[in-house]
Amino acid sequence: MNLLSLLRFRAWEFDLSLKYLRTKRKDGGIAVIAIISFVGIALAVTALISVLSIMNGFREELMSRVLAFGGHGYVYGRAIDDFAHRDDMVARLKNVPGVISASPFIDSPGLIQTGAGRTGGGIMRGVVPEDLKKTPIIADTIAPGGSMEQFGIGDYGGDVVLMGDGLARQINAIPGDEVTLISPGRSTSFGAAPLRKTYIVGGLFHSGVSQIDQSFVYMPIQQAQLFFDREDEWDALEIRVDKPYEVQEYRDAIVKAVGEGGLFEDWTIQNAATWSALKIERAAMRFILFFIVIIATMNIISGVVMLVKNKARDVAILRTMGAGRASITRVFFLTGVMIGAAGTATGLLLGVLFCTFIRQIQLALEAVFNVKVFDSSVYYLDYVPAKMELSEVIFVAVASLLASCLSTLFPALWASKLEPVEALRYE
Repeated sequence: MNLLSLLRFRAWEFDLSLKYLRTKRKDGGIAVIAIISFVGIALAVTALISVLSIMNGFREELMSRVLAFGGHGYVYGRAIDDFAHRDDMVARLKNVPGVISASPFIDSPGLIQTGAGRTGGGIMRGVVPEDLKKTPIIADTIAPGGSMEQFGIGDYGGDVVLMGDGLARQINAIPGDEVTLISPGRSTSFGAAPLRKTYIVGGLFHSGVSQIDQSFVYMPIQQAQLFFDREDEWDALEIRVDKPYEVQEYRDAIVKAVGEGGLFEDWTIQNAATWSALKIERAAMRFILFFIVIIATMNIISGVVMLVKNKARDVAILRTMGAGRASITRVFFLTGVMIGAAGTATGLLLGVLFCTFIRQIQLALEAVFNVKVFDSSVYYLDYVPAKMELSEVIFVAVASLLASCLSTLFPALWASKLEPVEALRYE
């Protein structure tokens, strides 16, 4: 009996398999076990699709916020310090297909102090005001009472800074307050001289990522260069592309536009630890959760084994009438596969519906039990995100069907080895 012969299904084999599934237990059928197996596989597939989609949703939300705040890639090296040619380099970068922006910035750690003496540590970043205003995660999350209108405009705008709301809470600052920024400064012959200057808090932003909201203070890059005593210097160029998850596809074109003396580093390298941890977690959870499907398909084995024992007389009669071993194998194989296929299809439908309407389900549960699932003041989300990926849905469906087939194959092969004489001996 070869594999090809097992795949030559006949109409009477389908009919007999369906008849066995419909037969009541008292008549030697497996209706109850079939229902249990069906429900188990359906729930397992639903759970697997739902959990993987919710994990994808949280990962997407986290990385989208991180990428919306920072750049998708950074240019460093001697090309940044080449004052005569760096503007030409920026122009070339902006002309690279897929590159949305190329913006310089400078960074420095420092202290932020209010008039009341409250002090907090943070990172002071000088940016091009026009580019910052085009960053939705900053511009669209300014808290009430603040504004970006004066940021980087005129003399007053040069003294305006924006800070994360987490840092503002730490030092008890609100829009309109004066804060003093303190930077280590450069070394002199008399030692390091700290730099101090008073600024006005123009607004508070909320990115939803605590490490960002508790650390960053924005100021216009020209003001930062003056404050840090770094005339016309840049730390790096921040590159944004239209497809951040495919940023490595732009690498060659960007490196060519930068020219000699420049180094390009994309976000997957800068956030390698986080990105690797997310990918490992995703693979591990997929592997672990798939055991739920395997356990559910185990019920098929017990059901088909019981069916074979109860239908030993039928097997003997079929063999006597000329049915081959392959036909017997296919009959019982189809019985288990039908259960697995029905359970998989139902699980796919339930999983897709659950992930599609998860927001509505959350709102309904919150209304029924009068409980808030997520508090946006504690978490960076107030809803459960879910993002289905076609490749994962297909993987779950195929894997569930394969598990069902393998679970059914061995008892089906065992049925084909029953000899008519042995099966009818005690009849």
